[in-house]
Amino acid sequence: MKKQYKPLGLYIHIPFCKSKCIYCDFYSLPGAEDQMDRYVSALCLQLAETAQRTAAHRVDTVYLGGGTPSCLGARRLRQILKTVRRHYRLAGDAEVTMEANPDSAGDWRTLRALRRAGVNRLSLGVQSADDGQLRALGRPHTFAQAEQAVAAARRAKIKNLSLDLIYGLPSQSMDSWRDTVERAAALAPEHLSCYGLKVEEGTPLWEMRDSADLPGDDEQADMYLWAVERLGALGYAQYEISNFARPGFASRHNLKYWHLEEYAGFGPGAHSDLGDVRYSYCRDLAAYCRGVEAGENIIDYSEHLTDRDRDIEYIMLGLRTVHGVARREFEYRCRLPFAPVEEVLARFAASGHARREGDRWRLTPEGFLLSNQIIGQCLEALAQVKLQREEAAASHDYRVRQP
Repeated sequence: MKKQYKPLGLYIHIPFCKSKCIYCDFYSLPGAEDQMDRYVSALCLQLAETAQRTAAHRVDTVYLGGGTPSCLGARRLRQILKTVRRHYRLAGDAEVTMEANPDSAGDWRTLRALRRAGVNRLSLGVQSADDGQLRALGRPHTFAQAEQAVAAARRAKIKNLSLDLIYGLPSQSMDSWRDTVERAAALAPEHLSCYGLKVEEGTPLWEMRDSADLPGDDEQADMYLWAVERLGALGYAQYEISNFARPGFASRHNLKYWHLEEYAGFGPGAHSDLGDVRYSYCRDLAAYCRGVEAGENIIDYSEHLTDRDRDIEYIMLGLRTVHGVARREFEYRCRLPFAPVEEVLARFAASGHARREGDRWRLTPEGFLLSNQIIGQCLEALAQVKLQREEAAASHDYRVRQP
């Protein structure tokens, strides 16, 4: 009988970039080229050592994220991918994604070399078609460079291309957002991600938030709903709050997070969910390299996930996708009644924010805008059920123990 392996995704963090955008909260270091070789050596060492824990797995997705992985250079990226192939059971049809900024992805020969090394999906951080907005964000490229990067990717025969866009930018109008979406879609990518701008504490944008002329919540909602409708009309089906794809091109790696599948992260600040343990590594490049080289602990955070944690995540993550949640699936996984959750969703269905299809419930685009509120109420309903069960069990135990 053929052995069945569990699927596993690898996330590999590349913490280098040309410049830091004013909204970026990810761990990345501009101007640290002199540390790249040491980092790649430490990263490959950790990849090799961790592989011993994955004998029961087959890697079906690899994601090189950042930072800006493309600024690492083809030689170093090939070394990382070679290490993955050497030490992991890599599926023949594995999805291998590399993030890139347009200014560092314009050489088709470099992209061809990376495709031959295994990269079969490219994610370009385009963000806007307005060069003024790009400059204001601290982006190191123009939209013309984004067009050139798309042409280079196609010439390199990369057939799975994703473009990232952001709405809610400083001084962004509905007209400029529409122009960005239309010009990005005209490049015919297989996948588009449309993210609402988040003003994260600790970033330069946070410090200037009161004077940045940021669109209000209603304006952002209008931008989002327009994009959902327009991209649907262009053949891009929404499969998660912020992600749209042509048939067969949904990001398999990103879906792992939403479907509660296992993944292992590598690099400073990277997160993992492996063997019912969720953990992350320190957000410090030098400490990460020293720790790996010396065999010391580099874990910054770790927790063992209980069944209750998984119950919560099934609802929390499922309702952020168009797949939604289903009664039978929930009750089988969680051993809890679905009725309290269904009561909450039924209330939101009456206002057009949720929809029932058979025994499956999902949020509408309007519902996605209220997803935190809806999910919060669903979790509160589940918490009440669990509390009642615990109280009933305690009461029964007390009565049984009475003389």
